[in-house]
Amino acid sequence: MDSEQGRATDIAVRLLSQREHSVAELLRKLAQRGIDQAVAQQCIDELASKGLQSDDRFTEAFVRSRIGRGQGPLKIKAQLYQRGIDPTMADQAILCSEVDWDELASKVVQKKFAVIDDQTSEMRGLRFLAQRGFTSEQARSAIGALRKI
Repeated sequence: MDSEQGRATDIAVRLLSQREHSVAELLRKLAQRGIDQAVAQQCIDELASKGLQSDDRFTEAFVRSRIGRGQGPLKIKAQLYQRGIDPTMADQAILCSEVDWDELASKVVQKKFAVIDDQTSEMRGLRFLAQRGFTSEQARSAIGALRKI
């Protein structure tokens, strides 16, 4: 193993020991550290073959962490796309998360707004949920539930 390959492996393993990374993230971070793209790709391929890097594992962990932060499916998907995750894999991870998105939206909006009692607060609540990545249907459902309280 040449020195650049060894350096790339050391950097990638150190990054992966801190948290899961997608292939695209690792490629970008290795390039920022001056590692040739071909060497970086070879390094990542080796780590993936040993089970040390997995886009599936990264995607599952990422979705769980974002759900824990109260983010909706649209925002999570967009963030996964930015991290180089295939849209099909992102959609599948969202689907497999088995989250009641309406319930999550309700919890998130209740935490932010104690009461939705007029059209202005309703619009603020809808806008807040849209920024969090919930669909308009999920946001309307959450706001409707909060108005009934």
